[in-house]
Amino acid sequence: MTIENKKRKIVVYSHDTFGLGNIRRMLVIAKSLVESDPNTSVLILSGSPMLHAFRIPPQIDYIKLPCLTRTMQGSYEAKYLDLSFDNILRLRSNIIQSSILDFDPDLILVDKKPFGVGDELANALETLQSLNHRAKLVLLLRDILDTPESTIRVWQKNGYHHAIRTFYDQVLVVGSQEIFDLREEYQFPSESREKVRFCGYIAREEGRVSRQQLRQQLGFGNERLVLVTTGGGEDGYHLLKCYLQGLSYQKTMEVTKTLVICGPEMIESQRKHIYALIERCNNVVVQNFTDDMMACMDAADLVICMGGYNTVCELLTLRKRAIVVPRVAPVQEQWIRAERMSKLGLLRTIHPQAITPSLLMETVEEELSKVNVHRRNLYQINLNGLTGVCDSIYRLMDDARKPANPMHTKQPKAGERHNIKIGTGH
Repeated sequence: MTIENKKRKIVVYSHDTFGLGNIRRMLVIAKSLVESDPNTSVLILSGSPMLHAFRIPPQIDYIKLPCLTRTMQGSYEAKYLDLSFDNILRLRSNIIQSSILDFDPDLILVDKKPFGVGDELANALETLQSLNHRAKLVLLLRDILDTPESTIRVWQKNGYHHAIRTFYDQVLVVGSQEIFDLREEYQFPSESREKVRFCGYIAREEGRVSRQQLRQQLGFGNERLVLVTTGGGEDGYHLLKCYLQGLSYQKTMEVTKTLVICGPEMIESQRKHIYALIERCNNVVVQNFTDDMMACMDAADLVICMGGYNTVCELLTLRKRAIVVPRVAPVQEQWIRAERMSKLGLLRTIHPQAITPSLLMETVEEELSKVNVHRRNLYQINLNGLTGVCDSIYRLMDDARKPANPMHTKQPKAGERHNIKIGTGH
């Protein structure tokens, strides 16, 4: 990709109301954008309460929006401030609009929601259009949003296809149509379909330390190591509790080490109970948070986790054996992803309503007992997501005088760079 020697400015909007997934994904994309072009600077607008804990590379800065939280009913409310939802939404909307107008970007990359949470992006989009501003608009969607029934209903209710038709130049999907073609599954109208480009899943960079180095740091040798992680941890208590309860009674696991990462957003009372359970177990190390999950996964022989997008991409990148217990409320996204990839033999999955300590331990022992696994019926997974996203964004900015036509953009070819082959059966 040829980059002209000129300054570029990109705004990345990520509403981030739950967990760490969205902000981790958008930070990876922002980092790739500035690495692709040293003349690019990125301003992130995010409500993530954990954004400050991540390493922010040069040429990237952020404006922290007041935090929202998502209830189990799927609605939103203020997380920390004593404000009504309408008031905090107005505050966030004003910050977003003034930030975009003052930063004056060449392109705005919007994560997941075309109008933002509660339509908080709408004023900024309408203002840019009224000013005939040059900024290109790109919507980024992960592979799966929710069930078709729920997603179709929400998109119709919120006028998201109208937003795409009116404001957006392109829709980039970090997934594979062979696994989940959201154009078909969600019944996209033709005007939205024409703007969709599948970029592939996002391969993750290797950890900052090697497998052996991390094991040494944790005081482990060459024993079998199980990593149990629940991302942000806000809804990971049940999985951790099941594992630790099962581990405390499982004598055959005595020579196996465990690394538990609770997550920074776990409720304090739940965290205390997890620590109490750990006291009854042997060979367990616990951490509240890590900013180097790839190193932790690489060090493990088996990963037990939830089914978020970033976590699954990490598993695919490392070809890691995994047991996935996905979130199923308030949306079914993780379950759909885990179920489809389980059918392809990429991972094992247990529905959270079916999990028990004994069932989880049985599955753990089955996976750990497998040696010299022969991968059959090779299935190809496109992990060129970062390349696809960056190429599309820079092409769109370079080709500003021509209408975006994603049907004519170059798709990554099989076997290029991060493409891997993963077995569909053991």
